[in-house]
Amino acid sequence: MSLDLLISGGTVLDAVSGASRRADVLIRDGKIAAVGDALDAGGADVYDAASKTVSQGWMDMHVHLREPGQEHKETIQTGARAAAWGGFTAVACMPNTDPPIATRDVVEFVRKRAEGLAVDVYPIGAVTKGRRGEELAEMADMAAGGAVAFSDDGSPVQHGGLMRRALEYARTVGRPVLGHEEDLTLNPHGHMNEGAVATRLGLPGIPGLAEEAMIARDCLLAEFTGGRFHVCHISTARAVDVVREAKRRGAPVTAEACPHHWALTDEAVETSGYDTNTKMHPPLRTAADVQAIKDGLADGTIDAIATDHAPHAAFEKEVEFIEAPFGILGLETCWGLTVRDLVRPGVLTLAQVVHKLAVAPREILGLDVPTFDVGGAANLTVFDDTTEWTFGREHVRSKSHNTPFVGSPMVGRAWAVVNNGQLVEAD
Repeated sequence: MSLDLLISGGTVLDAVSGASRRADVLIRDGKIAAVGDALDAGGADVYDAASKTVSQGWMDMHVHLREPGQEHKETIQTGARAAAWGGFTAVACMPNTDPPIATRDVVEFVRKRAEGLAVDVYPIGAVTKGRRGEELAEMADMAAGGAVAFSDDGSPVQHGGLMRRALEYARTVGRPVLGHEEDLTLNPHGHMNEGAVATRLGLPGIPGLAEEAMIARDCLLAEFTGGRFHVCHISTARAVDVVREAKRRGAPVTAEACPHHWALTDEAVETSGYDTNTKMHPPLRTAADVQAIKDGLADGTIDAIATDHAPHAAFEKEVEFIEAPFGILGLETCWGLTVRDLVRPGVLTLAQVVHKLAVAPREILGLDVPTFDVGGAANLTVFDDTTEWTFGREHVRSKSHNTPFVGSPMVGRAWAVVNNGQLVEAD
């Protein structure tokens, strides 16, 4: 698609180097034509980026787009719409669809459905056939069809020997394995964090130990096999310590954190009156866990920021807490929570946060990181870190509305994305 655009008056932030300067960005036919001062639009449309920052486009490496089979929750198109509104130009979608993304034909179906969108959609293939945890899926075939990683997300791989073989096979095709880390034998019926709040509320708990034990196992397996292993949605202090120690030993391990795990604690279940939008997996933890996640982001133990965007239809969430599915939206609230809770308090600099959104996810998945090089495709996010606003239902672009953050204060807005020859503005 053809796009001629001058993004003028903004601050260009290179997410790779962290360097920033005031500059215009001229785009011709969807490609970077020039980056410099006082550029002539030469007939191109002009986007006024005064008081805004322009970086490489962000990527969310952990979303659930629900298609095929669960289009009542989300579709690839509506998920991409939510992603663009949130400032993302790329997402990687998990395989817990119906049928699951466990064969090459479904990988290729997802890619085909995403053609022509302003947001790049990268399928993640299942580790095991049908995500049943019994037999390895055709990993090489899915990789050849475009799968960028493998995961049974939502269904942890319980068998250690199978996980070992998965890491070995994934290594041969140059892909990471992404783990939803939970020893289910330690958590048969939990619905929220095991602790004082769950006890008061009379709800079965999910112990942090279930996550920590599985992470320890898989870090050791990654170190033994040389296969690259990525910890999804890390949520406890001891889990952060386990990853930190694995990295210290040189294990090929990376990790991500989600905004809801630093923005809320398990007390939100109580104060909200059992709002099912405070039910996610792994669950909201304690204030000590929140601090540990922030520390892990600051010292580099946690490499990337992802959302675990998990849409559910209203009728699925409007039930008793123990009957509700796990998961909340994340694409539309990610930036506002990140600036509010990480940048404003000084946990991370703006450049560090953008690196965890634009660079780290692509490096983990082995994808090319966009650049500002002349002649390269324009893949950009336009945003600020100053706008103070309140998130409302009118800001939801997903097909579903399951979020606990309606009415929450936010700081920072994503205003536009440029990708695949398209400009998509937030409003």
